[in-house]
Amino acid sequence: MTRLPVKAVFFDVDFTLIYPGPMFQGVGYHQFCTRYGIGVEIDRFADAVRAAASILNDEHDQVYDPALFVRYTRRIIEGMGGEGHMLDACAEEIYAEWAACHHFVLYDDVSAVLKELASRGIRVGLISNSHRSLDSFQAHFELDGLIAGALSSSDHGFLKPHPSIFESALELLGVSAAESVMVGDSLLHDIEGARRVGMRGVLIQRSPQTLSGDLAGGVPVIRELSELPPLLV
Repeated sequence: MTRLPVKAVFFDVDFTLIYPGPMFQGVGYHQFCTRYGIGVEIDRFADAVRAAASILNDEHDQVYDPALFVRYTRRIIEGMGGEGHMLDACAEEIYAEWAACHHFVLYDDVSAVLKELASRGIRVGLISNSHRSLDSFQAHFELDGLIAGALSSSDHGFLKPHPSIFESALELLGVSAAESVMVGDSLLHDIEGARRVGMRGVLIQRSPQTLSGDLAGGVPVIRELSELPPLLV
């Protein structure tokens, strides 16, 4: 079956277009926790993040609930050795700060690729599970004029991979699923969610542990965003 030309590309935001600076690394968690009198070990951060991931990946009703992310953050703190009655308060502050754009860095390849897509007449959309203001995101990273529409799960009410957030994003840009591609770093939340409503998917994995296309269920896997435009034919 012939595929329709690509009219829109939707991007996940966190770890696809931006990555966290030191505030959300082990050293930053240590600083947060110190203010709350919580002792943690910085070198346990990476393992704690991996162990906490199941909270976000486990099946749930996919309704956006800040408590889910606070629980995830608390689990990271506990995995670093943190304990005590101030755990929730510390986790809540970390969750709140995640919305601040100045804690994040734009990947070097983003601006050029978004400009190339715009020059080809391809509409660009954002679909994010974050509670960050996507208007502020565009302004902070000087992407105004490149984004045709943006939808966050905190505004929409459902998290990816719930089909309704993808369907609402398609409606926002006025395109069909068959004409659209979703690019993200999560096979479950971004790619499988998009494919369930008929969109194509491209998995971006910037880390050395990149999945092969076979392990990704035949979905194209790229290491850098600059590899995306040639796939949009």
